[in-house]
Amino acid sequence: MKKMFFVGGARAFLGIMTRNERRLGRYIRDGEGHPQSVEQLAVELKKDFDKRFDKVKEIAEEAVGKAKTGEDLTKAAKELADEALTGMNEVKHRLDDIEQKLDRKPGDDKIDVKTLGDQFVADERVKAFLESESKRGKIDFSAKASLTSATTGTGGLGDAVNQTRLPGIIAPPERRLTVRDLITPGRMDGNTLEYVKETGFSNNAATVAEGAAKPQSDITFDLVSTTAKVIAHYAKASRQIMDDVSQLASYINGRLNYGLAYKEEQQILSGDGTGQNLLGIIPQATAYNAPVAISGATSIDQVRLAMLQAALAEFPATGTVMNPIDWTVIELTKDAAGGYIFANPAQLTGPVLWGNPVVPTQAIAQDKFLTGAFKLGAQLFDRWLARIEIATENEDDFIKNMITILNEERLALAVYRPEAFIYGDFGRIA
Repeated sequence: MKKMFFVGGARAFLGIMTRNERRLGRYIRDGEGHPQSVEQLAVELKKDFDKRFDKVKEIAEEAVGKAKTGEDLTKAAKELADEALTGMNEVKHRLDDIEQKLDRKPGDDKIDVKTLGDQFVADERVKAFLESESKRGKIDFSAKASLTSATTGTGGLGDAVNQTRLPGIIAPPERRLTVRDLITPGRMDGNTLEYVKETGFSNNAATVAEGAAKPQSDITFDLVSTTAKVIAHYAKASRQIMDDVSQLASYINGRLNYGLAYKEEQQILSGDGTGQNLLGIIPQATAYNAPVAISGATSIDQVRLAMLQAALAEFPATGTVMNPIDWTVIELTKDAAGGYIFANPAQLTGPVLWGNPVVPTQAIAQDKFLTGAFKLGAQLFDRWLARIEIATENEDDFIKNMITILNEERLALAVYRPEAFIYGDFGRIA
């Protein structure tokens, strides 16, 4: 930032200095109009004070001498004495003020910033102008005002700088999680979940003549046992930050719960059943095999044929899961005339196909789909509902003022009828 001065003579310069003297207090004028520093002024004032003091002393000695002889002071002598005392006191007051400035401790002014007055009197062109005899003409003076973030010093602007802090915390995008909503919920006791599943049925029912033997049908069962699995993670935070940032606790809890649900969705769909993994639906689902051949079948056709396959197994489909890319391909399907056959782009339509909800999620691979009777074919049992626990129980957390935030759930998945789920691919990726 620059400030421009055009000075037309000594009088204009002295007028500027007079205003800056009162504002900045760094320079004053001597008798000839030249600027003086505070140190120079102090020396001049000391000399002036000594001279006035001697004058007052002289008047006082004269008054004492006259008093001894009984002679009264004249009115003029009294006025002269008052004037001398007043002048001495004024100089003493100015001298005390200057000495106080000179006694300022080093470091009181943390940043040495040159004022406009400093830069003006130090400019070589200004000095040459003042030293000229005529002191007439024009000077083009440019001074840069130093703008800093310091909180002290003439040029410091730290106190005037406001920080802009937007409310809340900017969170990364979250995946839409809805696979759990397709499955029948349940609760369980203990760690083990057991259920009896029919594995075979030989239906020999027939019409029987009078007196003839009735046919026998065979039904076989199997006891299926699975255990509840724990999905968990935790985060650490200091006690101070949790107390100082009121919204941080709820933010951390929300992010931890999202992370738990994210992993849960992967396990429900694709868990391989080894170790502490759930045995998901896809590893148990029936492979897609179109009951009828359709020439030039589209993705929409394939989903409908998979629904037919589930219906032929006596489990009518209640939903479909696919990758968002594949769902977009379906939405963008056009007829020969170029019109969208699935939806009107000008209107919002929910992800629904053949009357059943569609769950677009990246938890399933691109080019794959899963359809079936989610409500009848599987059930999700919660042993522990998703919960947040906060503790400082271990010694390391206690002595460091740290808090451990634990987020966990315990659940089991039962897939009653694998034939109720049809898993296949659209065939767009080799």
